[in-house]
Amino acid sequence: MKKRFMLLLTIAVAFTMVHAGLVMAATKVKFAHVYETSEPYHKRMVEAAEIIKQRTEGRYEMEVFAASSLGKEVDINQGLALGTVDIIYTGNLFAGKSFGPLSIAGAPYMFRDTDHWRKYTTSDLFKELGAGYTKATGNYIVAHTYYGQRHATSNKPLNSCADMKNLKIRVPNAPLYMMFPKACEANPTPIAFAEVYLALQQGVVDAQENPLPTIKAKKFYEVQKFINLTGHISDSLLTIIGGPFYNKLSDADRAIFIEEMEAAALKASQDIVDAENSLAEWFEAQGVTVNRVDITPFREATMKLHNGPDATWSKDVYDRLQAIK
Repeated sequence: MKKRFMLLLTIAVAFTMVHAGLVMAATKVKFAHVYETSEPYHKRMVEAAEIIKQRTEGRYEMEVFAASSLGKEVDINQGLALGTVDIIYTGNLFAGKSFGPLSIAGAPYMFRDTDHWRKYTTSDLFKELGAGYTKATGNYIVAHTYYGQRHATSNKPLNSCADMKNLKIRVPNAPLYMMFPKACEANPTPIAFAEVYLALQQGVVDAQENPLPTIKAKKFYEVQKFINLTGHISDSLLTIIGGPFYNKLSDADRAIFIEEMEAAALKASQDIVDAENSLAEWFEAQGVTVNRVDITPFREATMKLHNGPDATWSKDVYDRLQAIK
């Protein structure tokens, strides 16, 4: 009996150690972005992380690092190849630094409206551009999240390009964000996202541009008197899985990650659409002037530059995008 008891005890201890080892063996996944924890992009991906953990039976635990805590946008893009981050949100223009034609989706007044953007994301053209990005980087674009219409905030009304002449306006550190300001003879000034509020407050720059939900989340309205509804970019975030992590996943686990990230993108996109429909009135209630401008002169000035020296796409790619109905 004693020998039998000792055998059972040994088996029980071994089982416990194996089980503990399996629990400890959960792969930690780093998802990085530069946005606030209050924004839909973050909240929806945190939800997705929990579902991924459940669907993979605890084999993967994804932590979502917000607010540039793992680096600025340039840093996290570089981190994909280095393996210091596994998955990121990033703008088209940052991804486009590695494969130029991809940047077309982040250029000003490139899309007629949000519906045009949505159709582009499922088009054969995007599939080709996504494949080109993967070939250039080894990374994989797996989802699009609507980021919103970008608008210019300032301390004076902006009703035409004449109002923007010499205006020092903060833009992200990617060349095509400068196209709209340059078209209107403003002075585009790249500043890291985390530093924009202080730059506006201290007068380092006179203006900035972002979608309404971001203007609220980053509290830019506290240090700017006007929100000018220029709608100059129908912007989006790409969810990108780094090649080093993507290639380690089994086909089944890869499908789980992609499915849940696509679902998170759809939910966050709808959150942004809902917010855009209500935020103008909210800003006005805070005492900010929402300037509903005629975008025609801004659009006409900018479209002249679409196939100029700053274009990182061919005329054929441009024509194909414009032909999407």
